Amino acid sequence: MRKITLPTIIDIEASGFGAASYPIEIGVVRYDGAKWCKLLRPFASWIHWDKDAESLHGISQQMLQARGEEPLTVCMELNNFLGNTIVYSDGWVVDNPWLIKLYAAAQIEMSFTCRALDYILSEEQMGKWHEVKNRLDAQLDVKRHRASSDAMIIQQTYAKTLELTKA
Repeated sequence: MRKITLPTIIDIEASGFGAASYPIEIGVVRYDGAKWCKLLRPFASWIHWDKDAESLHGISQQMLQARGEEPLTVCMELNNFLGNTIVYSDGWVVDNPWLIKLYAAAQIEMSFTCRALDYILSEEQMGKWHEVKNRLDAQLDVKRHRASSDAMIIQQTYAKTLELTKA
């Protein structure tokens, strides 16, 4: 049996849901299983904050000020971790603009490319996605909705749906 190569998955938590929102946490699970996750200290000009988003991810502004890292440092570390690769997001429509906003504000170029997970999912995988993801959520019993946990579940859902469609 041929071993499958898993995609690198990125997930981003943000200050809110609209155009004024910005990234506050980035989590990645690479193709080789290596994990990377950082909280971001917002730029002074990033002021939008949505309490509904906070209640979803549980990250407060105080937590970001105390434990968040400087955006330039986060960008350089993420570039180093990912290199010249492709990462996939199940929320590309918001995650990619947040990455662009972050890298533009930090005045650094992204070394990697972010694409929608749909690019690599078959129709059969898409058909099984939500059922498999919900089952994995229950089995893994992840206690928090955070970027690194979400990226891991997305990557495992990809693997399981691929396995089920190849069987």
